[in-house]
Amino acid sequence: MISKLIDKIEATGAPIVVGLDPKLDFVPDVVKKRCFEEKGENLEGAAEAFWQFNKEIIDNIYDLVPAVKPQIAMYETLGIPGLITYKKTVDYCKEKGLVVIGDIKRGDIGSTSEAYAIGHLGSVTIGGNSFRGFDEDFATVNPYLGSDGVKPFINVCNKEDRGIFVLVKTSNPSSGELQDKLVDGRPIYEHMGEMVEKWGLESMDGSYSNVGAVVGATYPEMGKVLRDIMPHAYILVPGYGAQGGKGADLVHFFNKDGLGAIVNSSRGIIAAWKSEAYSKFADGKVGEAARAAVLDMKKDIADALSSR
Repeated sequence: MISKLIDKIEATGAPIVVGLDPKLDFVPDVVKKRCFEEKGENLEGAAEAFWQFNKEIIDNIYDLVPAVKPQIAMYETLGIPGLITYKKTVDYCKEKGLVVIGDIKRGDIGSTSEAYAIGHLGSVTIGGNSFRGFDEDFATVNPYLGSDGVKPFINVCNKEDRGIFVLVKTSNPSSGELQDKLVDGRPIYEHMGEMVEKWGLESMDGSYSNVGAVVGATYPEMGKVLRDIMPHAYILVPGYGAQGGKGADLVHFFNKDGLGAIVNSSRGIIAAWKSEAYSKFADGKVGEAARAAVLDMKKDIADALSSR
């Protein structure tokens, strides 16, 4: 699966993944009003607003980027209607040719972890027929439970040609409370990076592994170290834009060939229409603003990589 993502990155020239993390505050009032009139001012109406919001963004960016990353928690706030919208979003993105990274951050032990992996990346057999649950291409995985929580995902990836991104060094300010603690004289995130590299050798797909890593753009020096520790891992880089990361911070996450990393932006793209930088789209032109933000991000990253 990682080879498919790389092919899409090379075809678009954009190592970018758009985070589809809707909130009602991001949705224009006119869209909410229309959806509430149709479905009611309730969970169903809000879920329809999320769907209409997502669809406009997808329709305006699918030809520019290789992948999207819906964060399932945003949809879970709306219960079952929200999860229906999550699934509709995944399916629609795949219809548009986008690689889908399900940002689910699951991790448990044994059969529970296997169930998460099957539900999001695999398939189940019912009455002699095979069915897929959420059917993402990749999923994010929390490795805190160790190999017991990660190996079931790798087994499903190998069976189904799917991939995972394992949390290694996250972009949030308090990540260092645990991830930076020293063990045997080295921070935990370095030990985790070594584990990701080892796990990845069990699921190689060309020069890279289907086992990638999540490393925040807000910690570029740590990213440089982890790039060396994980030569076969693709790095998913959150923290660009709204969280403070910029193109110049990203160069060490990439290999010299311009591959090896894909950068996520969520609010900076999907809520661009609300920002001062894109004020000309302030009347609710969500899709047009998102497209402009993607083009600006693409240029920022390209300029940084070309000047290193």
